[in-house]
Amino acid sequence: MSSLRSSDRELSPEKTAAVLDGALQEFLAHGYAAARIDRIVAAAGVSKATVYRHFADKEHLFMALMQRLASRKKLFWDESIERFEEEPTTFLRHCALTMLENVADDPQVLAFFRIILGESGRFPQLAQAFLTNIEKPGLDCLTQYFQAHPELQLPDPEVAARMFIGTLTHFVVTRDILHGRQIIPIDRDRLLDNLIATLVRPASSASA
Repeated sequence: MSSLRSSDRELSPEKTAAVLDGALQEFLAHGYAAARIDRIVAAAGVSKATVYRHFADKEHLFMALMQRLASRKKLFWDESIERFEEEPTTFLRHCALTMLENVADDPQVLAFFRIILGESGRFPQLAQAFLTNIEKPGLDCLTQYFQAHPELQLPDPEVAARMFIGTLTHFVVTRDILHGRQIIPIDRDRLLDNLIATLVRPASSASA
C-alpha cells in the first residue's frame, strides 16, 4: 500500500505542474535541442524518476507544454463558440484582440513560438503539434463562424478564415518575432479595421 501511495504522490498535479514549469524555463533558456532533463529536474525540485514517470522523453515534455499553453491561453477562440450569434464586426474584433493580447503581448509565449519556428527544420513534429493544438482549433472555429453567417456572402469560409488568421499571424511574426517593428511598421488598429472591413462588407456592397 505504501508504494501505491508514493506513486500517487509522484503523479500529483502539483508535481506535474512543477515539472512543466521547470521544462518551460529550460526550453526558453536553451532552446529545444540543447535542453537537458537534468536541468529540468533541478529546476522542478523532483527526481529524474518522477520526470520519466510523467513523460517518456523531452519531446513529450514539449508537447505537454504546448497543450497547456493552448488550454490556458485560448489563443484564438476564447469563449467564441458561445459568441456565434454576435454580429461579425464585433466577433472578429474580439477574436483578433484575443490572439494579439495572448500572443503578441506575452513575451513568454513569443519566446516559445520562436523555439517552434527555429527548431521546425530539425524537429518537424514540434511544428506539427503547434498546428494541431493551437492553429487548427482557431481555424476550425472561425470557419464554422463564417459558415454560420451566410449573409457575409463569402465564396469560401475556410479560405476567409485562413486570410483572417494568416494576416494576424504575419503581423505578429514580422513585428514581434522577426523584429520588424521599425522596418515594416503598421498600426494595429489600422490593420484590424481594414482586415475586418475586407470580410464584412456593407449589405449594399455585398449584394452588388
